[in-house]
Amino acid sequence: MPMKDRLKTIVESRETRAGRAFDAFIYVTIVISLLDFSFETLPDLPPLAQSWLYAVEVVTVAIFTAEYLLRVYVADRKLGFMLSPFGIIDFLAVAPFYLSMGFDLRSLRVLRFLRLIRVLKIARYSKALRLFGRAFQIARGELVLFFAATLMLIYLSAILVYYFEHEAQPEKFSSVFTSLWWAVVTLTTVGYGDAYPITVGGRICTFFILMIGLGTIAVPSGIVAAALAEARRKEREGAGKS
Repeated sequence: MPMKDRLKTIVESRETRAGRAFDAFIYVTIVISLLDFSFETLPDLPPLAQSWLYAVEVVTVAIFTAEYLLRVYVADRKLGFMLSPFGIIDFLAVAPFYLSMGFDLRSLRVLRFLRLIRVLKIARYSKALRLFGRAFQIARGELVLFFAATLMLIYLSAILVYYFEHEAQPEKFSSVFTSLWWAVVTLTTVGYGDAYPITVGGRICTFFILMIGLGTIAVPSGIVAAALAEARRKEREGAGKS
């Protein structure tokens, strides 16, 4: 078997022992990288600890870079892989490190937070997350429709509470846009208490919005649960055919 085909089997196949070992190695590297990022946020780290954390970052970046280049090398359609969701994630997982080299990190601090994109790499190696991905693909139409309806409901709720509360509380409900915050926290049943209605009409409106808000949690949960069951059924059928 040519070297490229052997590498392709290791990188892209989970049916071989080498492929599973490669996936496990990258998975552990991702976890180590995320832990390294978390430890870097600790205050008053001694210089020695900072040096060790930076060394771990260099090693993990080198591994991710090699993985990305290897995936590009074995891809049948190289540009297609590079522009695919996982290809973009793999690129963004290492790009901040190289972009910050030679620059003042204080002005490029946002690039350091882009390292958190590495957590998305886990989706490639986690069977459960892959199943969730298939479920969202199955239910994407229903979910898009539901969230569109939810956004319209939030906007209408902001208009209603503005109508009832603007004169009574002109500071807290000064416009429809400021009322949107109240609509969001009320519809999601969070209720921070920083803004609440005091008029009868506003309280009646809040009651109905809270009742509807309970459905905003139950409905997508049911949609995703049904989609997960369908995705699992299709996965079992595919495994049976193979």
